Amino acid sequence: MRSLVLVLPFAACVAPREVPVRQVARAPTSPAEPARPPVSEWRELGRSVQGRPIRAREVGSGARRVLWVGGIHGNEREGTLATAALPADFLAAGLGDRVTLTIVEDLNPDGRAVSTRGNANGVDLNRNFPARTFVPASGSGERPLSEPESRILHDLIRALRPDLVIVCHSWSNRHFINYDGPAGDLARRFAALSGYPLVESRSFAATPGSLGSFVGGDLGLPILTIEWRQGCDWQAAWEDVRRAALAVIEGS
Repeated sequence: MRSLVLVLPFAACVAPREVPVRQVARAPTSPAEPARPPVSEWRELGRSVQGRPIRAREVGSGARRVLWVGGIHGNEREGTLATAALPADFLAAGLGDRVTLTIVEDLNPDGRAVSTRGNANGVDLNRNFPARTFVPASGSGERPLSEPESRILHDLIRALRPDLVIVCHSWSNRHFINYDGPAGDLARRFAALSGYPLVESRSFAATPGSLGSFVGGDLGLPILTIEWRQGCDWQAAWEDVRRAALAVIEGS
């Protein structure tokens, strides 16, 4: 979540193809009501500064609402395979009737295209949310939600009021889980199942205007941040946390 140097020493760290999802529709609840597909098509939430689409899809139809954000910083791509594999693994775990999972593919496609932390305006989107801690600066924006990308995620969270937000990041030389808001029990569960150390947000330097500060601190919603080690093998990284991620998505 800090300014980092991207190191990709492993051959496995290449953009994966989208993982196919086996379509198993539920039976209609009445003759007039068609079955809802277990995975929706990608829908466009809006556009980035340079006009790239920011997309989301829904998986499942349960009462519990979980939001997964595949990335915010363009040079932190280690969650790509996890985001692509998640729908199939979610359905295979039998969570579709209990949870509605909304997946935002990537909040910063402009940064990802050139492997920069910030967006096309040079703004760190993870400092551009309307938290009480927001500090105006060139790197965080002159005002909260000055960037179209942060506005898109802000509006989605306001509309969904999710029971849990999970966001993918990466960190130099280590992996861990951290949290904001009332997510302590889920973070400890994630740490126990994955072996990832639990690092409390307050142990970092200040992160004014961050998504965690806004969602956890201001809205009072649970939010978990998965920090993969930068340059890791993406497949191995997802295997490490798959069980833990599905457990906290379920709420168990």
